[in-house]
Amino acid sequence: MGILEKIAEIEGEMKRTQKNKATEYHLGLLKGKLARYRAELVEVKSGGPKGEGFDVKRSGDARVAMIGFPSVGKSTLLSNITDTEAAVSNIDFTTLQATPGRWEYNGAVIQLLDLPGIIEGASQGIGRGKQVVSTARTADLILMMLDATKSHLQRPLLEKELEAVGIRLNKQVPNIYYKVKTGGGISYNATCKQSHLTEKFVYQLLHQYRIFNAEVLVREDVTIDDFIDVVVGNRIHLPCLYVYNKIDAITIEEVDRIAREDHTVVVSIEKDLNMDALKQAIWDSLDLLRVYTKRHGEFPDFSEGLILRKGATVEECCRAIHKTLLDTFKYALVWGKSSKHNPQRAGLSHLLCNDDVIQIVRK
Repeated sequence: MGILEKIAEIEGEMKRTQKNKATEYHLGLLKGKLARYRAELVEVKSGGPKGEGFDVKRSGDARVAMIGFPSVGKSTLLSNITDTEAAVSNIDFTTLQATPGRWEYNGAVIQLLDLPGIIEGASQGIGRGKQVVSTARTADLILMMLDATKSHLQRPLLEKELEAVGIRLNKQVPNIYYKVKTGGGISYNATCKQSHLTEKFVYQLLHQYRIFNAEVLVREDVTIDDFIDVVVGNRIHLPCLYVYNKIDAITIEEVDRIAREDHTVVVSIEKDLNMDALKQAIWDSLDLLRVYTKRHGEFPDFSEGLILRKGATVEECCRAIHKTLLDTFKYALVWGKSSKHNPQRAGLSHLLCNDDVIQIVRK
């Protein structure tokens, strides 16, 4: 029996099983098996024949991958905000390869990736969709393109395909310490009361994965799915922005209802409606910082800023300027939101905020 048949068999059993307290443990073990088979499906066997992939060379400060069903406006958006001329047509599957575009915004260079349209069952390889959703794992942000004139089921269907390849959308990484050891058995501890996870389930799931020596420390109330994700270890947690296109073809009441959903932007790319809000939403979702540098005795250079990730430290800023700067680093002077007073003398571990100004003092 192949992996796809095993996955279908487990999914069938899960559908037949009623969901209640008595079956929660059994369903959890089935989810564990399902996650293991899906992980095997995603992994590419080394040494095998190489197929034509969709991935392209990464460039810029961040990568945004556009995911959606055919003919929802992905190529139109790429042509609208970048210099790339993508093939645009009303015919499905016009885009057959990943098309990258370069977009500059707030001083940052963002790579926008137009991926081919996917269909239901893409995570299992239907329509070469497995390559599409796997490419999305390399992005910093998922831009889920949706058609406002079509069924509302398109969103959960796309989320299901991404979940199947280990992509978790708009979710925090579970606060669970997990480490496989060489001996000592399984040690399980929880610092707070658990609503779903039990010690019995932890032992059974780890044994199912043939893990007999491990340390598990749960620091928050988590679900069974959260623990399975930690054990499998190939999960990617990414922010996702849901973009509903073609709002000019629906009523204003429907637009208002959709716009109130979390992580959602409504636009009409063809009519150029609400495009500025979309660009700002992409920037906010990427959580990028812009930091300006200053030389001793001179004004800060506000013409060009350094683009860093949220949570970046002075050390990462030094690496972004030049990799050898850390060898002669003495301390930094920081002006801005992250400083208690202006300027503040800071070390390498100091956390920076957006629009901070930094001066590096060398030995």
